[in-house]
Amino acid sequence: MQRFSFVLTTLVAGLAAAAAPQKPIALHPENGHYLVWHGKPTILITSGEHYGGVLNRDFDYVKYFDTLAGLGFNLTRTFSGAYCEPVGAFNIENNTLAPLPGRLICPWARSEALGYRNGGNKFDLTRWDPAYFARLRDFVAQAQKRGIAVELVLFCPFYEEDMWALSPMNAANNVNGIGTMVRTEVYTLEHPELLAIQDAMVEKIVTELKDFDNLYYEICNEPYFGGVTLEWQAHIAATIARTEAPLGVKHLIAQNIANKNKKIDRPDPNVSIFNFHYAKPPVAVTENYGLNKVIADDETGFSGSAPKPYRLEAWDFMIAGGGIFSNLDYSFSVGHEDGSGKVNAPGTGGPEIHRQLGILKRFMEGFDFIRMAPNDSIIKGGVPEKATARALVQEGRQYAIYINGGSRAELNVELPAGRYFAEWVNTKTGKVDARQQIDHSGGVTLLSSPQYTDDIALRIMRQP
Repeated sequence: MQRFSFVLTTLVAGLAAAAAPQKPIALHPENGHYLVWHGKPTILITSGEHYGGVLNRDFDYVKYFDTLAGLGFNLTRTFSGAYCEPVGAFNIENNTLAPLPGRLICPWARSEALGYRNGGNKFDLTRWDPAYFARLRDFVAQAQKRGIAVELVLFCPFYEEDMWALSPMNAANNVNGIGTMVRTEVYTLEHPELLAIQDAMVEKIVTELKDFDNLYYEICNEPYFGGVTLEWQAHIAATIARTEAPLGVKHLIAQNIANKNKKIDRPDPNVSIFNFHYAKPPVAVTENYGLNKVIADDETGFSGSAPKPYRLEAWDFMIAGGGIFSNLDYSFSVGHEDGSGKVNAPGTGGPEIHRQLGILKRFMEGFDFIRMAPNDSIIKGGVPEKATARALVQEGRQYAIYINGGSRAELNVELPAGRYFAEWVNTKTGKVDARQQIDHSGGVTLLSSPQYTDDIALRIMRQP
């Protein structure tokens, strides 16, 4: 009987543990430059659609997530629906952020009054749309089933008048008479009536998604455009934190800081992820590494349609100490949720960049990266002319080195005494193009690369 009771107690405890909700993605307690998820050190790398996965009724996100999971990616970025774009915006063909007439779904319910700018009835900002929240929850749930994190972007500035003309927060599109200000005052503290609507939306979304572990929130996409104030951003971050406190849960909050780079002088204490766009070279990581928070490059673009510049950007950023890389991929669109769409937009997408970013993700996950930090000083010479070399290091244990440029390197690398194994990894195929055993007495050692085109990676691991 005692044995039966023990077995039963163990079984019940095991089932209870399995049923217990997982903690949301968090900063890793031993190295805040990276994440922890399901108890494991985590980096997020993806090539994802243009942010309309929820708000565009025509987008098949289940097919999309199946594709991301098959590629080994673990992140998507999506907008809430408070902002959308007109067809043709930014010269993007098949833009998922530009739903067809009548196909926008957003947090607010439609009213009985005709007249929304892009088809259908106007919105009632005092009522929620149950169909939207069902879709939003299922979107996050389907991602969760496949090990994919969701960066949910709550707001986005209105770059042009035709974008503000499509927003439910514009008085022309709602029956509440709210939103009569100019577009550059929408995301300020100057209009309490609209701010209350924004707060209510944030509170509703945060409450609806409280039980998901694969989620973090970005306050606002590119708030350095369109009049968005720092005070308003701090207010929204505080609203997220205040809403979650009694729910007994805490999701990370991200803040988009700048295009390319900017040193953060007064970080918001509610923010744990600092996002940059087009972060090349990865100065943003170096300038802000001392914050001990995750630095992310969560949008790429405007470097042509070939995968090369985006591959180089990704490798440079992650080896510099970044924790998240999200390539903006225009091959995902309505009808092409498997990433097979033709790219006619200011960016890239498709099988080649998918394969190359997958190589980077596997390379990074081959290290115990929680123990590593950027340290380019170990490279003492031999970098090809006009090339750059970066190193992510746990001294005496493991080294990830990336060379951007040139065709052959004779690297002088400083290593403590010991036996090491080095592999030169092809960033385009994932193959190991050369291997070398190193029995080293300490100091600088020479590592000769094979011939390569554009870039190459080097893995050095200490042997027992």
